[in-house]
Amino acid sequence: MTDKATNIYPIFDKMLTRNDKEQLLSQRGLMVWFTGLSGSGKSTIAIALERELQQRGILCRILDGDNIRSGINRNLGFSAADRMENIRRIAEVGKLFVDTGIVTIAAFISPDNAMRAMAADIIGNDDFLEVWVSTPLQECERRDVKGLYAKARRGEIPNFTGISAPFEAPENPAIALDTSVLSLEESVKRLLALILPKIKK
Repeated sequence: MTDKATNIYPIFDKMLTRNDKEQLLSQRGLMVWFTGLSGSGKSTIAIALERELQQRGILCRILDGDNIRSGINRNLGFSAADRMENIRRIAEVGKLFVDTGIVTIAAFISPDNAMRAMAADIIGNDDFLEVWVSTPLQECERRDVKGLYAKARRGEIPNFTGISAPFEAPENPAIALDTSVLSLEESVKRLLALILPKIKK
C-alpha cells in the first residue's frame, strides 16, 4: 500500500499548527461549556463573559442555539438522537475554534452527562471547561421569558428539559453558578478567575 493511500488527509501535514495560531493571538484556545436548564442564565452570562474577555484583548466566539440551530444544525429536531447529533456537531465546530487559539463559549442545555462527556472527548478534556449554571427549576420557570415552561406544562412542547425530560446535574463541573443567588457581575468575576490563568500564553 502506498503512502498516498495511507494518508488520505495530506493537507493536515502542511497546515499551520495550533501553536502557530496561539502564538499569533498571544492566548490559548479553550472551550467554556455552559450547561443548565432553559432560563438558568447561560446565554446572559456567556454574553457578559465575552465582553469582559474582549476588553482584555482576548478573541472569543459564542456558540448558542440562535447561531447553531438556524444554520449548521437547522435540519435537526429535538428527538434524543437529534439532540445528541446537535451536541456532536457543536463540539466538532468548537474544536476547530479552540485549535485556532480562540476562547470558545458554548451555551447549550446539553441535558445529560453522556452528551457533555462526548463533547469533552471531541474537544479534549484539557481544553474543556464545564460550567454548570445551577439555577433551580422553580426560578427558571418563574422567569420563563419565552413562555416555554408554561407550554411544556400544558403538554404543547414534548420532551422539554426539566418538565417532561430529565436534566442530569454535572458530576464534576469546573464551577457551578446559581444565578438565583449570584449576581451577573459576581458570576463573571468567578469565571474570569478560573479562565484567565488557563488562556494566558
